[in-house]
Amino acid sequence: MVDATPDVLSPAEEKERQKRLKYYSASQWTLIWWRFRRHKAAIIAGCFLALMAVLGLFAEFVAPYGPTSRDTKYIDGAPQMPMFCDQNGCSLQPFIHGVSTKRDPVTLRAISVPDPDKRVYVRFFAKGEATDLLGFLPIDRHLFGLDDDKAKLHLWGTDDLGRDVFSRTMYATRTSLSIGVMGVLISFVLALLIGGIAGYAGGMTDNVIQRVTEVVRVVPIIPLYMGLAAAMPKEWSTTQVYFAMTLILGLFGWPTLARRIRSQLLSIRGEDYVVAARLAGARPGRIIGQHMLPSFTSFIIVDLVISFPYMILSETALSFVGLGLRPPTVSWGVLLQQAQSVRVIEQTPWLFIPAIFVVGAVLAFTVIGDGLRDAADPYSEAS
Repeated sequence: MVDATPDVLSPAEEKERQKRLKYYSASQWTLIWWRFRRHKAAIIAGCFLALMAVLGLFAEFVAPYGPTSRDTKYIDGAPQMPMFCDQNGCSLQPFIHGVSTKRDPVTLRAISVPDPDKRVYVRFFAKGEATDLLGFLPIDRHLFGLDDDKAKLHLWGTDDLGRDVFSRTMYATRTSLSIGVMGVLISFVLALLIGGIAGYAGGMTDNVIQRVTEVVRVVPIIPLYMGLAAAMPKEWSTTQVYFAMTLILGLFGWPTLARRIRSQLLSIRGEDYVVAARLAGARPGRIIGQHMLPSFTSFIIVDLVISFPYMILSETALSFVGLGLRPPTVSWGVLLQQAQSVRVIEQTPWLFIPAIFVVGAVLAFTVIGDGLRDAADPYSEAS
């Protein structure tokens, strides 16, 4: 008599079987996420960008002062780092030294110097300047402040007008990142529409669109922006200039992605499932959106992420040379305008701190793009 009892898998074999079952039943996006989370550098870069986005989004709460608030008693002041110990002993609560004004014996300018005999304690959720969080929620509490209402804390120092560099950098982070996001979204929508029509239609339509794309690509960017900057009315508000800058960056950032989408669509427009959908009477928009684009969506996302640093660098560079946003709007490029002189390098090097944010954001987007590129590779193995 044959024993009909089924073979019993060992715990290790059962675990391997469940792992294979989970792998082969997972969706494409799940597989991409499994591959992406193995890229530790990309995860760290993503957390860094998320932190920057949170700091920029809630700049009114994180920043102790407004972007245009001035401290006339601490002009070109050095960074004030909270401490726990000094020559007078230690404290469990962080503090900074008070500030006194003295006359420079060489230049005869009034300068602010720390007063080691005076302590001003730092506290969190301190009451400070009244402002509107996200533009509509009134608040008068900030992430940190000082016990003494008459004293001010400048973590990253002040500029030549006494404006807090830390606060201005937080507001600038929101402006620059939002311009990058909105500019990429505008160029992405245009690239999908133009590249999708060219790749699906082909023929004369494709030729005409490609000629237009080449014209847009060869337009000299700097002279173009100089002309557009000169054409912007001087009476425009900062909001109008902001949206105009975003629209300009988006309108001239679509050709590269559009050509990639067009080439991908041309390569699959003759596939059986596309022909079947066309014979079934599906409209071109549905065929492109439901059948063709999903086949290489992961690669589009990679290109989209890599486009962010170029958009951010464009805004920063244009604002730096005076062709982009203009004061009182604050962005990374506007802040770096103040760091163009030799005097800044010698006397106020802390004005270069916004450059660290620019470099960090660009590197983070680049690392995330590399991680997504590896994760989107269908031949890589997910864990």
